[in-house]
Amino acid sequence: MREEAIQALDLNDRNMVVVDVGGGTGFTTLGVVKHVDGKNITILDYSPHQLAKAKQKEPLKDCTIIEGDAENLPFPSDFADRYVSAGSVQYWPDPQRGIREAYRVVKRGGKACIIGPVYPTYWVSCYFADMWMLFPKEEDYIEWFRKAGFQDIKLRNIGPKWYRGARHYGLIAGCCVTGVKPLSGDSPLQPVQVEDFMKKHVNGNQFQFLWGFTLGWIGASYFMLVSIYMWIKDKIFPSDMQI
Repeated sequence: MREEAIQALDLNDRNMVVVDVGGGTGFTTLGVVKHVDGKNITILDYSPHQLAKAKQKEPLKDCTIIEGDAENLPFPSDFADRYVSAGSVQYWPDPQRGIREAYRVVKRGGKACIIGPVYPTYWVSCYFADMWMLFPKEEDYIEWFRKAGFQDIKLRNIGPKWYRGARHYGLIAGCCVTGVKPLSGDSPLQPVQVEDFMKKHVNGNQFQFLWGFTLGWIGASYFMLVSIYMWIKDKIFPSDMQI
């Protein structure tokens, strides 16, 4: 899935400047560094524990690795040729703000790529998805990119090789969305103030936090079991059969 998504970035020059936002342990960056020199790549993540693992990986030794917030990037405008964020958007409090930041830091004619999960289609999976975390619909990704100012927006679904057939259970497949920045400078979209967003969406009630954490754990367990179930079916049924 990583290689398929990275193809959409069009990494055609080893001297490109690339930022991997929400890069975590550097899993996606290991694919990027095959096409771009490490000295031109910056990995940013909110978790120092995740970044510590990235720092231990030899192929990433020349990369710049920093802590930071996807919704408030520490880069100047028109900084990077390519922006990539894989498996991170579902954890952002305000994805629209994060994608607005992606627009700002990419150079004119540069490309941004968001790789993330998609909302399921099966009602049981929908129930557990809502327990777990944010799972946008395909049209949400398109709208976030459009509002941020991107053009030539493209979306394609991706998934592991062992998943075949219709998205009956959902959450097995994800999507890769790309957009091109048409003009230099900031996004035409005015940002929501962080203070206003926090007042509207965040509640400091400890009981609610523990309840939400418990529900999230249950939801994650469900999708882990679904993945195992689909993997076993892939091993049992012929490769040309839809499952």
